[in-house]
Amino acid sequence: MPRVTAILVVHHGGNRLARTLDAIEAGRRRPDDLVAVLVEPDEAETEAVRASAAGTIVASREPIAFGAAVATGIRGLDRPFEAGELLWLLSHDAAPEPGALEALLAELETSPSVVLAGPKLVDWEHGERIASLGRTVTRFGRTVELVDGELDQSQHDHRTDVLAVAPAGLLVDAALWQELGGLDPALPVVDDALDLSVRARLAGYRVAVAPAARVAFAGDGVADPGTGGKARDVRRRDRQRRRAALHRRLAWAPAWAVAVHWISLLPIAVGRSVWRLLAKTPGSIPGEFAAAVSVMASPVAVSQSRRRIRRTKRAGWKALAPLRADGREMAVRRQAEREATREKARGSRPDIDFLHSGGGWTLLVTGVIAVALFLWMFGKSGIVGGGLMPLSSSLAELWSNAAYGTRAVGTGSVGAADPFAGLLAVFGSITFWAPSFSLLLVWMLAVPVAALGAWLAAARLTERGGIRAAAGIVWAIAPPFLTALGEGRPGAVLAHVLLPWLVFAAAGAARSWTATATASLLFAGVAASAPVLLPAMLVAWVAALCLSGRGAVRLAWLPLPALVLFAPLAVEQFRRGTLLALFADPGPAVPHGESTIWQLAAGFPAGGWGGWTATLELSPFSAIPPSVLVAILLAPFALLAFSAVTAPRMRAGVFALAVALLGFATAVAATRLQVATTGSEAVAVWSGSGLSLGWLGLVIAMVVSLRRLRRTRVLAATVAAGLVVIASLPLAVGLAVDRGQLRPAAVRTLPAFVTAEADSDPGVVTLRMTPQADGGIRAQLERGTGSTLDDQSTLVQTAPAPSDRDAGLAVIAGNLASRSGFDAERAAEDFGVRFILLTIPRADEGITREVVQTAERARAALDANPALVPVGDTDFGQLWRFADAPGGGSADPAAPAGTVALITIAQLLVVGIALLLSIPTGTPADPVERKPRRRRGGGAAPSGPPDTSAEADPGASADAEPSADPDAADGSAGSHASADAEPDASAGSGPDASADDGPPSSAPADEPRGGSRG
Repeated sequence: MPRVTAILVVHHGGNRLARTLDAIEAGRRRPDDLVAVLVEPDEAETEAVRASAAGTIVASREPIAFGAAVATGIRGLDRPFEAGELLWLLSHDAAPEPGALEALLAELETSPSVVLAGPKLVDWEHGERIASLGRTVTRFGRTVELVDGELDQSQHDHRTDVLAVAPAGLLVDAALWQELGGLDPALPVVDDALDLSVRARLAGYRVAVAPAARVAFAGDGVADPGTGGKARDVRRRDRQRRRAALHRRLAWAPAWAVAVHWISLLPIAVGRSVWRLLAKTPGSIPGEFAAAVSVMASPVAVSQSRRRIRRTKRAGWKALAPLRADGREMAVRRQAEREATREKARGSRPDIDFLHSGGGWTLLVTGVIAVALFLWMFGKSGIVGGGLMPLSSSLAELWSNAAYGTRAVGTGSVGAADPFAGLLAVFGSITFWAPSFSLLLVWMLAVPVAALGAWLAAARLTERGGIRAAAGIVWAIAPPFLTALGEGRPGAVLAHVLLPWLVFAAAGAARSWTATATASLLFAGVAASAPVLLPAMLVAWVAALCLSGRGAVRLAWLPLPALVLFAPLAVEQFRRGTLLALFADPGPAVPHGESTIWQLAAGFPAGGWGGWTATLELSPFSAIPPSVLVAILLAPFALLAFSAVTAPRMRAGVFALAVALLGFATAVAATRLQVATTGSEAVAVWSGSGLSLGWLGLVIAMVVSLRRLRRTRVLAATVAAGLVVIASLPLAVGLAVDRGQLRPAAVRTLPAFVTAEADSDPGVVTLRMTPQADGGIRAQLERGTGSTLDDQSTLVQTAPAPSDRDAGLAVIAGNLASRSGFDAERAAEDFGVRFILLTIPRADEGITREVVQTAERARAALDANPALVPVGDTDFGQLWRFADAPGGGSADPAAPAGTVALITIAQLLVVGIALLLSIPTGTPADPVERKPRRRRGGGAAPSGPPDTSAEADPGASADAEPSADPDAADGSAGSHASADAEPDASAGSGPDASADDGPPSSAPADEPRGGSRG
């Protein structure tokens, strides 16, 4: 019988050490010598080992890896190995069953070519679960457990030849150990036994597993640490696995491919980082780069590892191919994982069941409402009015206006773009052939899309179709929404549409990176559309963080894209002392009517009690105060909402009402925040966006209240929704009949004479002059075919004082509008003005007498100016041109290229990461419901297919891993499948060459050429 020396490595063994020592003592075949290596020992560990059968005790006061500890124990023997002596490697968390060593010895004795054998590792707490039974690698070198987490029913006991085994319980020929140089110190944590097994195979020997040798393994020691523990520990081990894989790639590659691999490490890290985002494991991205940089900075370790292989190698890499995992087997494993993920995902949240829960009917009803409201839009190419303007005609201009740089608005400036411009660029790109048409589509689809969002948000809280439908209807016909549609406020409309979708995504953000990223993009979209909502949403986000428990890690990323998009604008507003101007409405500044605080409480931001004042005056019920009628109509909805505090799940109701209060406070504050100007008039921030947020809180509270009702649920929901529809009826009728401030229009804002010349010369500048109520003239410069919605800037509208160029333009406009004898032509040349457009309103349009008089006086002055030639009346006003077209004028200021690039790259990077994370991959699973496959430190281990993703972050993902191997897309695939550098190797025989079709667990290895054990 060969002599067996056991090397037991102990590192903070605790209670596991006693079980392991007792298990060694109880074995039917005990080791002939037991060497205990104590790493950073405490007194209890030292005493426990001294009381055992250990013949040699070696202590290390410094933390060392498993391989170094084994080497220390061998040196502690202070004697040479005997002929045929064997080494049995154990750790304090590897307790062998009585027959384990006996079965391992039998495996080596019956197969003389086997010099390295591993046991069947089973779970420490649940011995019926297999922890490890041999390992292999994929084509691209990823470590794969052949069996992991399965219930042990002896189904794998036929397995013998494997590519590699785990280090715990490994039995190895001592002579081979010395010949191979032991475990590679460059692999101190993971893949050390894998590398040793591969080197043994290349030396001409065989590696096998002995399924009859069972060893209970916890995986929380120094030998092959497991996947349990805190997220920080998981990410550290993930980084260690990746570093080991990259080191092996350089150590195993042919000599000619080493440089190619080394150069590709960082590009591959970038590509894998993108894959990590798609796989919803962003916490592993720093580890990708850390591993790549660490390996790139360790050329000596790689060189030493290559020398170890070269010194003992007698077989080619092709001999390993039958034992590696081929693509077919990996596909089967991934499919099994996806099926298991789907099973675990079922029942984790209320079933959406869109068609059978009334979603289709809700969408149909609101679609009919939208058709009734905007039937006049069908067949039109665009709409204008209020805050609606055409978009730039080219995608290049759209995206240029969305970035930091020169703002070609007014007299020209350099600064940050409004985040809303980025949203407009996205919509304009959808209808790239006619970007302005996207705004028409937004108006036509806004009502059903808003209803669908509210329906889905309600689906997060209830499975009752009636409640969901009521929420969708009440949200789709909300008074602030209909008012925004009628007044042509694109920002407010988009904010109202996106808010329920944000709630729907944020409800799953604490459990899924996909939902988190989607919610972060929606958060940014709402903030960009209505910046005044940003403080309220941040407050709600902080409250959600406090209530989300462990999910706060994901939820913490929610406002990041919005903050990055707003950062340049916030810095510029702060520098000029107008930080509150950050909350100005995007787009042109549009004045609006004033509302009392009671009208705001009822949801009417434009006064007039939502049209009921005028409606009642024309009806027989003119004696009824509109405030009383509106209060009666909205009372059931309000009562249902406020009764949410008495619902069984009170926390959801209280949170919803808190959101409603935040929205109302935002609306009240907005009416007192006058930060923008249009001409001589100061414009307050529109209160409707705040009311939309408040209305959303009330709708959610209503859903919470309706859930507790039983027999009266449908009746209460129908009455509340029906009365809200009646309360909004005057606004809806006015929108359908009078069209509000909207009107169909072509995609231009200047006369055809100007746009025709601008087509050939985009540098054409037009001075638009608009009479004001105070007798003044508002002067605007419009370039090319005219101003567009995407080139508007809140920096210009909220400027604390006019610039020198603005003052100069004002002087020119004032002199042009009066017979002052001022040389306007020469002054206009400073701005390159070629045309002058005077907007002359008609008296029957409700314009004041002062405005009409100012317009007539300006027209007379322009007609009398000898430098101007009348062009004629147009749909946009009266047009003149300079008799002698001036030069190009002074150029707009240019933005520093470095600043533009830095800000644009930073914003694109953050938004791009969010976009990649938001892309669904596989079948999402709720990690709250998901249990670990195997807890090596103790605890239950559910059944399921083996985990084939050895490099995945098991603690960071809420979604299934993508089926594609992340390395498959890197640029070094050719070198993976390269020929071995030695003459006896054929093409495709490198360590990453393609495996045979047969599964590695059943493909027997060729009889090696290295002879038998010495």
